[in-house]
Amino acid sequence: MSEKQAVVLVVDDDLSVREAVADLVRSVGLRAETFASPQEFLESKQLDVPCCLILDVRLPGRSGLEFQRALTDSGMEIPIVFMSAHGDIPMSVRALKSGAIEFLTKPLNEQQLLDAINLGIERDRARRQRASAIAELRKRFDSLTPREREVFSFVVSGGPNKQIAAHLGLSEMTVKVHRSQVMHKMRAKSLVDLVRMADRLGLAAGDAQPPKPKH
Repeated sequence: MSEKQAVVLVVDDDLSVREAVADLVRSVGLRAETFASPQEFLESKQLDVPCCLILDVRLPGRSGLEFQRALTDSGMEIPIVFMSAHGDIPMSVRALKSGAIEFLTKPLNEQQLLDAINLGIERDRARRQRASAIAELRKRFDSLTPREREVFSFVVSGGPNKQIAAHLGLSEMTVKVHRSQVMHKMRAKSLVDLVRMADRLGLAAGDAQPPKPKH
């Protein structure tokens, strides 16, 4: 995605602050969407592009920190830059410990704000790229047959073809065919590549260990 597709979301009950931040954001080629309250933000259409949320700490009704917690609890991962008219250290520590990118005091330093926004957008872009890559791996894994998934599990656990064949009641040749299909469908270039894919998918090597050889 290009930088211009990213969106900066501004939530502040002060119209003049919203407009000033939006003007600054647009001056560097970014899109800006403004909201007077968290509720107005939640009622808007969520855009599927890299985002950064500029959030005032003190808002009517739900505070910025409460809104941050609500977003986290709902699984909505948006990098947040807090702004406040008061230099409240305990509040800033709480916000940063909860994952905020930065806690800035008003009047805002424009360069500090832009730096925080750029960091937030890059983090969101990286998160989205990771999520997209994992979704692609999941799609490949879902294309495997049940038998191929069994072979996949044994292969990434380090099982040799002979042991896998004995455990599954198959011939070694059949296991080799399934193994080849697994590598092809997963687009893995090597066993190490396949193991990394299993790790990224959260498929722990060892969930289905081949039997130990008999002595």
